[in-house]
Amino acid sequence: MNSLALLVFFFSVIIDQAQSEHFLFEGFSGSDEKGRLFPEGASILKPNGALRLTNKTRNAIGHAFYSKAIQMFNTTSPNSTSFSSYFVFSIVPPASGQGGFGLAFTIAPSYQIAGAKPGHYLGLFNESNNGKESNHIVAVEFDTVRGYNEVSDRNGNHVGININSMDSNTSKPAGYIIDDPLKVLDLDMHNSDPIQAWVEYDGTRKVMNVSVSPMWESKPMEPLLQLHVDLTQIVKEFMYVGFSAATGDTASSHYILGWSFSTTGAAPLLNLSRLPMPPVDKESSSFQFSVIALIVSLSVLIVILSGILIFLTVHKRMGRFESLEDWELECPHRFRYCDLYTATKGFKDSEIIGAGGFGIVYKAVMPSTGNEVAVKKISRNNPFQGLKEFIAEIESLGRLRHKNLVNLQGWCKKKNDLLLIYDYIPNGSLDSLLFHSKNSLSWEQRLNIVKGIASGLLYLHEEWEQVVIHRDVKSSNVLIDAEMNGRLGDFGLARLYDHGINSHTTNVVGTIGYIAPELARTGRASTSSDVFAYGVLLLEVATGRRPIESGQFILVDWVVECQQIGRILETVDPKLESRYVEEEMKLILELGLLCSHQNAESRPTMRQVRRYLDGDEKLPVMEEMGSNDSSRLSEINGRLMQLSCIEMTSTSYHSSSVGFMSTNSIDDGR
Repeated sequence: MNSLALLVFFFSVIIDQAQSEHFLFEGFSGSDEKGRLFPEGASILKPNGALRLTNKTRNAIGHAFYSKAIQMFNTTSPNSTSFSSYFVFSIVPPASGQGGFGLAFTIAPSYQIAGAKPGHYLGLFNESNNGKESNHIVAVEFDTVRGYNEVSDRNGNHVGININSMDSNTSKPAGYIIDDPLKVLDLDMHNSDPIQAWVEYDGTRKVMNVSVSPMWESKPMEPLLQLHVDLTQIVKEFMYVGFSAATGDTASSHYILGWSFSTTGAAPLLNLSRLPMPPVDKESSSFQFSVIALIVSLSVLIVILSGILIFLTVHKRMGRFESLEDWELECPHRFRYCDLYTATKGFKDSEIIGAGGFGIVYKAVMPSTGNEVAVKKISRNNPFQGLKEFIAEIESLGRLRHKNLVNLQGWCKKKNDLLLIYDYIPNGSLDSLLFHSKNSLSWEQRLNIVKGIASGLLYLHEEWEQVVIHRDVKSSNVLIDAEMNGRLGDFGLARLYDHGINSHTTNVVGTIGYIAPELARTGRASTSSDVFAYGVLLLEVATGRRPIESGQFILVDWVVECQQIGRILETVDPKLESRYVEEEMKLILELGLLCSHQNAESRPTMRQVRRYLDGDEKLPVMEEMGSNDSSRLSEINGRLMQLSCIEMTSTSYHSSSVGFMSTNSIDDGR
């Protein structure tokens, strides 16, 4: 009996604990480091191996987060997860003048902090959300200028613990405690010397300790800062850990040289002798400076003359001069046509990976980096109209970054050709795998794909700095990467608008079968119309049937009819051969019907969809979605007949690795 009780207690303790996590970075130049970090504005110095969060550019922001979310608490436990983070950082000021601002060890609900500002906000907050509990951000700041809203800390150089705000809950000048005799020694964080830092949280005692010391000193016996705080009241269940740094009107370079983290005891020790050292700017004597300046000037002159000679020789022979307008030079993310020409082997037919009515998609290997990309070449007979506005919107969409989106890397224009450069996605579209592949997708793969697309749409609708309506969610725009994750592509019809206002879109665009009913009446797209298309996608994945087929077959109506007579599982794709989890299949089918509800008000948001998929909420009882007669079928058929007279996206796919953009998105569709 006692043994049984001990066994029950042992398993209850295991269940009550949050998922453990630990990792170690001794420099960041290893071959596997890229996949373990999400850098945004940050970069890894090669071959040095230091992680540079910011350089000396003014008003810059750099983020770097560990790629896996950390479980901060278990919903069945009253305590937060204990954790320990140990890292070495360096703040390198400019060779002359004043530097700034600082960096922060950060716990955040996302590895992308939308809308954050540089300067005193350290890339974490802005003037509108600073101090709001909805941020769910905990930061330990290492600041080198006078703190935010602090008048007493005239010299800066302080360490602080911040909860959802740049107003520190506790803060002290940087220093470390020695015990012989017991006293605090000042620590200058702004002289480029590497500094050790420890951030430790005891989830049981609900106390956070922060310590710092010079590179080769041992850990202080007493922490510099201590704050009693219950993180379960602040953070979400899953959070990302990493670093944020920012510059302002003054700028320093901020480096992370090594980092370890653990939720099961003390963070692993770093071998300090193996860590990279940051590059340091040093003042040169006037003689040295003059000599260096002369050498640099002559070298630059030789390089410029050689470059001009090569450019004139090669491009005159090729006949491929690029005539650029002033605004094109100002718009970033622009690729050179000659590089794309080389990368696609002269746009050779053998490099084509997809084609549509508007143009062709090529696989390309960039000569400068060796990276594989997809180049979409859109050809037009007439000169571009409104191209500057179109490129401006491309530039906005080019800043979208999410693991379940096909990221736009840049663009190029040559005469009447517009070229868009995307991530290369090797496994083609979901449409081709569902309907044209000999090897059927397993149920686990299908479920993982639709969950990923839900995360991508949630990011577009709620988590980015603006609301993005995709307006063309469909299986042929869902691309499958090497790990069989779904990534939503083709933003040619997407529209952006600010949070808190309604979309003013009035053009009906999209693909027949995925268009929400209200669009036929008002033409006004919304996040709800994207949810409708996602619901059709769910049904398509579960049933292996297209949204509309011959003989007036409409997928949504068919599943509704089967659901009303209690035979919804008869709609499951026969290719699955009953190899699926019945509860999961019912969830996907019923969620698909809920999302594709004819009343927009009855559809869930994508955040609710994610909670249903994750099992955090139960799916509500289905409302009556139609009758067994043909009234609703006739209504939809009539609507589709009406829409067939309007310009729609109609794209053919082969083995494309990137979604296609309709030329309608340049003209009437925007």
